[in-house]
Amino acid sequence: MALTPPRIVTLTLNPAVDFVSTAPALGATHKIRTHDEHVDPGGGGVNVARVVHALGGETLAVFAAGGVTGRFLGELLQEAGVPYHCVPIAGRTRVSFTVREETTGREYRFVPEGPALSDAEWRCALAALPAVAGEYVVASGSLPREVPVGIYAEAARLAASRGQAFVLDTSGEALRAALGHGITLLKPSLRELETLVGRALPDPAAQEAEALALVHAGAARMVVVTLGMAGAILASETGILRRPAPEAEVHSAVGAGDAFLAAMVLALARGAAPEEALDWGLAAGAVAIAGIGTARVERSAVEHGYNALRASRAARPAQ
Repeated sequence: MALTPPRIVTLTLNPAVDFVSTAPALGATHKIRTHDEHVDPGGGGVNVARVVHALGGETLAVFAAGGVTGRFLGELLQEAGVPYHCVPIAGRTRVSFTVREETTGREYRFVPEGPALSDAEWRCALAALPAVAGEYVVASGSLPREVPVGIYAEAARLAASRGQAFVLDTSGEALRAALGHGITLLKPSLRELETLVGRALPDPAAQEAEALALVHAGAARMVVVTLGMAGAILASETGILRRPAPEAEVHSAVGAGDAFLAAMVLALARGAAPEEALDWGLAAGAVAIAGIGTARVERSAVEHGYNALRASRAARPAQ
């Protein structure tokens, strides 16, 4: 990827401070002693900005935060060297906890709903987007309480009016309300896609058909569905592309989807073809799940993973 990409601006309305730790086993009542603690600035768009920065891209994280936890979030981003613009709110930014159980390898994630935003606060966050330059706007994460479900649709319209590409990663009614409002890239997980279409999609043909149907209906120019360890599907006007995930030892899934999206968007911003950008996303996701903490990646590891994917594909005989 080139060294000087366009700026990628991210929007996170419900960020978090993420604590991750490990415990021998989880059980009720008794104290559970943890170790190997990590703390990261979190929330969808914040994670995307962190990964874009780690991969050498130019980014700005726009988010709404408040209280001592909001200030801590800003300090963590400063330590990581990630540029940001914080819209202050009266409520305290949420704190999320993830505990990995050593005896089973299971990961338990505790995610608070977070503070409510006033009408003035969410409007200030939305107004911050036109004030900053960027060729891509990535809106990612859940909506705080009291924020209208149409806010991402409005963000998409704002981006389109400025000639910016708009990328969305959210769920539920906020996702449904944004469809068809100028989305360049939509990234649902398989579960989010199933919720959107109202039925289970257990087989590849059904998954691909629904992803392609969203493109043909004008919901987004491209739809990439993340499938966890099964890889991802990319739907566009040129058709469907399904790619398996690289082999990776799973330590933590927290933020892996955000790492995937960050690397894919950065590649697109740097002029990569969609199928190449998909491989960048898969490589970054694999690196993220192999680490401990939220969306922690190293540029060299992602580049190595991408090169290995491309070499493996080139070595396969033509079908």
